[in-house]
Amino acid sequence: MRQTLFPPLRLAEWRATRDTLHTYARLVGSIRRALVPPQKHWWHISLRASACGLTTTPMPAGNRTCELTLDLTSHDLTITTSRGDWWDVPLEGQSSRELRASVLGNLEAMGVKPEIEREPFASEATNPYDADAVDAYWQALSQMDLLLKQFRGELREETSPVQLWPHHFDLSLVWFSGRRVPGVDPAKAEEADEQMAFGFSTGDEGTPEPYFYITAYPWPEGLEETALPAGACWQQEGWQGALLPYHALPESDPQAYLLDFWRTVQRAGADRMGA
Repeated sequence: MRQTLFPPLRLAEWRATRDTLHTYARLVGSIRRALVPPQKHWWHISLRASACGLTTTPMPAGNRTCELTLDLTSHDLTITTSRGDWWDVPLEGQSSRELRASVLGNLEAMGVKPEIEREPFASEATNPYDADAVDAYWQALSQMDLLLKQFRGELREETSPVQLWPHHFDLSLVWFSGRRVPGVDPAKAEEADEQMAFGFSTGDEGTPEPYFYITAYPWPEGLEETALPAGACWQQEGWQGALLPYHALPESDPQAYLLDFWRTVQRAGADRMGA
């Protein structure tokens, strides 16, 4: 892999397209939420990276399975089923209402009727869709997915899947220490487990450029004293954690740099959690 696999992703240059893709991902995620049995930590609402884009993975649909994929290489939304059904529609900036109608209509023709909230996808406004910008995003995201999976394989404790959250549009991996948070009801899975999250965001109001983040819950005392690789810093405003701007990735071996960033903070957190 070369640095060219992490192309420039300045948010100001593709924000409108990012927002379009985010809306499409939320639509696909809402269908996954409706069809997949609930999982702890809400893992049933997230998407996964495939070889060509973002997928729901196979979902139960009566006496068959179905899968929705945002193909970011061909720029299509594809539906397939275990019976060989196939349907796709080009992603060209159509309104969320138009895409919702197309997807739900074709699912219904296949005998699949997910119950989703329709109001969030009721806009009739067309959306910007820059295929070149999507190509650059997917080129970077697919490499991050592989690196997070490599990092995940090094961790002996329980981890989440590497997954994309449609609501925040961030790619994330969660590591669990295996210890419970004192005083929290064990039945509340989202609050009861000590954990650290390692992720990537395309940018938001607080940080209007792409960035990598590491957070911990509950915050281990003294974690912010850990020395970080050059270019990374500790974030204190808005949220607490380690932040690495995407543009700070070094030209020489950015993969090794990212792995070092994740490993450094994870080891420091693991040493302090439960202490």
